[in-house]
Formats: sequence, C-alpha cells, structure tokens
Amino acid sequence: MLEKEKLKLKAKFFRGFADPTRLAILESLRSGEKTVTEIVQETGQSQSNVSNHLSCLLECGLLKNRRDGKNIHYSIRNAKVEKLLENSDIVLSEVYREIFECARYEE
Repeated sequence: MLEKEKLKLKAKFFRGFADPTRLAILESLRSGEKTVTEIVQETGQSQSNVSNHLSCLLECGLLKNRRDGKNIHYSIRNAKVEKLLENSDIVLSEVYREIFECARYEE
C-alpha cells in the first residue's frame, strides 16, 4: 500500500474517534458490553442518534455485537482500541492546556 493510501486509511480510522457521540459510545463501552438502552442512558443521547453512531462504529470495525433474545449487546471489538483510548487519556493529561487553547479545532 502506498504511503498516501495508508495516510488516508489512518485518517478514516481516526474519524471514528473524532465525533463526540461516537467517542462517548466508545468511552461507555470501555467498562464492558452494553445494550443500546444502557449506552443511551450513559451518553445522554437519543436512541436514534446512538443507533446511527453504533451502526457507523460497527461498519468501521471498531465495535462488535451479539444478540441475546430481544437485546443486542455492543462491545469494543479489539483490546488495542481500548488501549488507544487509555493512551489518549494519558497524552491528553500531558497536553490538556495546549489542546484546550487550540483554536484550529473548535466546534
């Protein structure tokens, strides 16, 4: 794979973490498998919004799901994704002030 293609793929990967709702879902799932209802309660987002973002995270390979009767349980697909979230907490704690003051990425 060419370097340019690898960079595009990496940028696409990180877009999965860039949306606040998707990130809230991922953070919620760090503590373990949850149903949509539990994720909605933890994130404070609407059920339809959470469902849309869960679909995106599933398609991108960041999550997996399993059916248990009427419920679908979601979890982080790869332990390295959990480690990435953990490492981002560490880095953020070291560069918090700079990130907070960075005007380039304001919403």
